[in-house]
This record gives sequence, structure tokens and C-alpha cells, in this order.
Amino acid sequence: MAGIIGYGVYIPKNRITVEEIARVWKKNGKAISKGLNVREKAVAAYDEDACTIAVEAARIAVKQAGIEGKQLGAVYVGSESHPYAVKPTASIVADAIGASPELTAADLEFACKAGTAGMQMCMALVDSPIPAWLEYGMSIGADTAQGRPNDALEFTAGSGGAAYIMGKKKEEILIDILDTYSYTTDTPDFWRRQHAEFPRHAGRFTGEPAYFKHVIGAAKGVMKRVKMEPKDFDYAVFHQPNGKFPIRVAKMLGFSMEQIEQGLTTPHIGNTYSGSMMIGLASVLDKAKKGEKILGVSYGSGAGSDAFVLEATENIEKKRHKKSVFEMFEEKEYIDYAEYVKCRKKLKSL
Repeated sequence: MAGIIGYGVYIPKNRITVEEIARVWKKNGKAISKGLNVREKAVAAYDEDACTIAVEAARIAVKQAGIEGKQLGAVYVGSESHPYAVKPTASIVADAIGASPELTAADLEFACKAGTAGMQMCMALVDSPIPAWLEYGMSIGADTAQGRPNDALEFTAGSGGAAYIMGKKKEEILIDILDTYSYTTDTPDFWRRQHAEFPRHAGRFTGEPAYFKHVIGAAKGVMKRVKMEPKDFDYAVFHQPNGKFPIRVAKMLGFSMEQIEQGLTTPHIGNTYSGSMMIGLASVLDKAKKGEKILGVSYGSGAGSDAFVLEATENIEKKRHKKSVFEMFEEKEYIDYAEYVKCRKKLKSL
């Protein structure tokens, strides 16, 4: 079966603290930020977008995989902040990394889980005898999501992305994918209509009937399929809309803090949306050893979750990234709210 042969992460260096955002909005801002378990978030620079983030993550993934861009047969980019409404990000990324025109490419959108949906698509294509020429597929989750000023999203919506390459040559696989499972319903907890600049959400409704129902449903579903329990995993990674939901869902499922802390990235960089679970998983892969098992569960509003059961091979320790995700967290420059609104293009005269 297909497995992960390479992965890459890119996180913008700009950071803004939640205290700085709360300072601008005073008492109301402090009330919103309280209890989110997010200290600061990564902010895309004025000349960065989901496409540039995807390109950087893709280049790192290709280098680690030890292949050339022209060997890729599929490139998918999942995001809810594609720079163009009509013009694929995937074709730009493919060209930037030197991919051959003989490939399938597309943009995906399912709130925060479009990147993991792409991973499932790449798995299927790589495993399928048709097309026989497709050896490798790449899926990327990248976002620079906006939050309405003084909304809870403004305190958590970060920027960043991760790319994963699938292949099936045993000697190349870093992470075996033992199984995958999805859980989807029509639950409108978060949305953004055509031409609307900022997304809207249903407040507390985004919790129990949306995030928790789907993450738990997908996690239990895949564990049942592989006949495993929380105690059988060394690590678990969940989608992180804030810093408290993944901790809470882990406890509900029976996972310990020790199992999830390595993949808990939102307190450091905010919710990177389509990149959230994928960056958390990359952080876990920075530490995983041969034979260790990982549960990864994404979540996308609207709503659905993709779950993966993964196992590290001996190759992961041979081809470890020189720079870990946690080291990337420390490569940062703090900005104030004025610079933040400039970078996020919230000043309409720019």
C-alpha cells in the first residue's frame, strides 16, 4: 500500500500575540481571547499567500523524498484561502517545483480538511493500476485564513502549510499508512459565501455537534477497523481550531497529554486551517521512531473528518529533517496590530 515518502512544512516568520490583538479591542478582546490556549499566531507577510506557502512546503517535501518534481503524477492543494477564485493554485505549485505537464492537478476545498482529503486521493492513485505511470502524488494543506476584526477567529487564525508525498516503494516509505476512514455530515458550523471577505461561524454550535462529533466519529471508526485502542498508539494528532479543543477531544477518546503534546502546534502558531493536522503530524514525525504508531484526525467545517492510522518505518530515522517544526516556531519576528492589518490586507486602500 501507499505510504508517505516525504513531507515538508513552511511557517511564516511573522508573529502576533493574542495580547496585542486584545490590547486593541480592550475589554471585549480580553474576554474573547481568554481560555483559547493560543499564545501567538503566525502571520503571512504582505507578499505571502497560500500559494507561496504551498510552494515552499512542496520544495522541502520533494527534497526529503529524494525525487524530482517531474516524477510527480499528481499535485493537489487544499485550502480555503486560494489566491484565485478561478485559477488553480495546484498548477502554479506544480510548475514551481518542476513537475511534468503529464500530471493531474487540482485545488481542493473542504474548510480545514482539504489537505487530508488530497492525501487520500494520492493514496488511491498511487495504489491503483490505472494510471500505471503514476508513481508519486503530493497533497498540500496551506492557508492564510482571515478572521473578522474582534471575532474569536482573529485571535486564532494563523498562516502555514504542509506537503506530503505518497509513494509505494518499500525502500522509500517513511510512514506506512495502515488505514484511513472518513466521517461526514451536513453540519453548517462555519461558512463563507461568495464575495464575503470574512467567514462566519455558529459560536458554540461549532463544538459538540460539529468538531467533537466528527473527530470522535472518525477516530473511533478507524480504530475499530484496525482493532486498536488509544493505548496502542504512541502519538495522536487532532485538528486544532484552538488550543483547547484537541486536548478535550483527546481526553474524551482516552488519549493522554503525553500522546498529544508533540503534535499540539496551535498554541505556538495559531490554527493554520488546512495545514493544522498536517503540521501537527509533521511535528510528530520529527520524533517518531521505527514501529511507533500514530493516529491523525483532521476536521473540516461543513462538516467532516479524515482519520489515519500510521506506523513509522526504519527510514524515518535515516531521513529526518534537519530543522524540526518546533525549531521553526522559534524563527520568528513579532509585529504589532498595525503591521498585522497591513500584512493581512485589512486596510482597504492598499
